[in-house]
This record gives sequence, structure tokens and C-alpha cells, in this order.
Amino acid sequence: MKKITQKLLLIATIFIISNLSYSQDMITKKTGEDISAKVLEVTSTEIKYKKTNNLDGPLFSILKSEVLIIRYKNGTKDVFNDIAKDTKNEISVSEQNNENDMFSKGKTDAKSFYRGKKSGSGWTAATTILTSPIIGVIPAALCASTDPDDDNLKYPNSNLMKNADYNRGYIDEAHRIKNKKVWKAFGISSGVWLGIILVFSSR
Repeated sequence: MKKITQKLLLIATIFIISNLSYSQDMITKKTGEDISAKVLEVTSTEIKYKKTNNLDGPLFSILKSEVLIIRYKNGTKDVFNDIAKDTKNEISVSEQNNENDMFSKGKTDAKSFYRGKKSGSGWTAATTILTSPIIGVIPAALCASTDPDDDNLKYPNSNLMKNADYNRGYIDEAHRIKNKKVWKAFGISSGVWLGIILVFSSR
């Protein structure tokens, strides 16, 4: 009778231990450390839990980037192996979008505020008409290859120009406008020069 009682007690003990091992969640950190816990909440950045040996105790939290896997008592699991990489990718995409937005704003503002004054188009036109397109192409190429002077940019907000992406977008678009204006002046003045030559040669 005593042996039967001991066997029953042993079976009951094993059953209780078995149930206890499956009535908890297990958080495994990337360091290999296991935390016996009751997981209460999993957010986008952290895991909130209570320790199973003190469920009435304080609430703990751990960063998801530090966790490898959570094994839940119902047999399911969450794997967080790529959380750090995913977060980094999200930040990179966000930063890229912000850069693109500021660059585009710079270009848009340049179209509205830069007028191409003192672009060199006047000197190009005068040189081409008074000499020839062959000589006029020299000032045209020199003026078109340089960025507009800062005093001539006429940007609407000096604080925005301190942003590297906005600055690059504004200057790129202003340079394009200046380039177009200079070569347009060269083309028109070349036509005028040719017209003058034809008039004098027909006499």
C-alpha cells in the first residue's frame, strides 16, 4: 500500500511539473538566456511581461531587437531574428523619402523664384552678334557650366537652404534654368548674326 501511494505521489508530481512547464511563456534572448514569463504585450519595439515566479510583481519590458524567439504556452511562437534589420530598413526608407521630398521642394521653389538674372546670356548674345557664333560659343559654354551666384539665386527662405537636400535641389534646378537661358540667347544671337551676314552679302 505504501509503494502504491509513493507511485501515485510521483506520478502526480510529474504531472504538476509537466503542467507548470507548459503553463508559461518562454522568452529566449539572442544571448541564449531564457526568461520564464507571462507575456502581456508585444509592441512594435518591445515586449512587456511578468516573471512567472512573481506574477503579482513588477512589469518588465525588453527590446524586441534583443529577443530571438518567444515560445508561448499554447505552443505557438514568435521569431524576431530580423527585427533589427527590419527597423533599420524602415528608418532608411523614411530618411530616403524625406531626402526626396526636400530635393523636390528645392527644385519646385527654384522654378518659382529664380529668374536667371545676371546669367551671362546678355554677354553671350552681344559677343555672338558682334563677332561670330564661333567666338560667341566660348562665353556661352563658360556661363552655362557654372552654378548661379548665391546673390542671384533669390531663394525664398535662407533656413531651407541650410538643408543639404533642399539646397542641392534648388541649385540644380537654378543651374538648369541658367543653362537653358544662356544657350537660348546663343541660338537667337547666332540667328541674328547670320541674318546680318546675309543682308550685307546680298548688297
